[in-house]
Amino acid sequence: MKDVRLLSEPFNPGQLVGPFTNAHPGLGGVCTFVGEVRGDGDVEALELMHYEPLTLAGMDDLAEQALARFDLMGILIAHRVGEMRPGEPIVLVSAAARHRRDAIRAVDFAMDHLKSDAWFWKRERRAGEWRWIDPRPEDHADLERWTS
Repeated sequence: MKDVRLLSEPFNPGQLVGPFTNAHPGLGGVCTFVGEVRGDGDVEALELMHYEPLTLAGMDDLAEQALARFDLMGILIAHRVGEMRPGEPIVLVSAAARHRRDAIRAVDFAMDHLKSDAWFWKRERRAGEWRWIDPRPEDHADLERWTS
């Protein structure tokens, strides 16, 4: 089962993970990662922009890659776009598997791709000023782990 969602409104991670977990009877484990807008420093807002036909297709392909690479029962990827405030969820990746290791690795794989090889333009507002955010060198290094 693959569930890919591009969301323009705030979401409650538990309301997505609960039904996803229930849809996979007999699973051995579910691994879930939820990323939130950091509240550190003077971040006032985060904005993610995208081109929907490319974004949805890319997210769908990423889910397919995870399903092909790991022994999963299902994967859920939900990603926010638009303007968000500190503490609001940005992204949720959840993987269900018969064995925990596949679920954990699938979530790590998906997040590394979403963090540095995704279809979003990201900027943050600090002290009333917007500035663009690029992936960090560490993000690219994390992604490289999956190609070797």
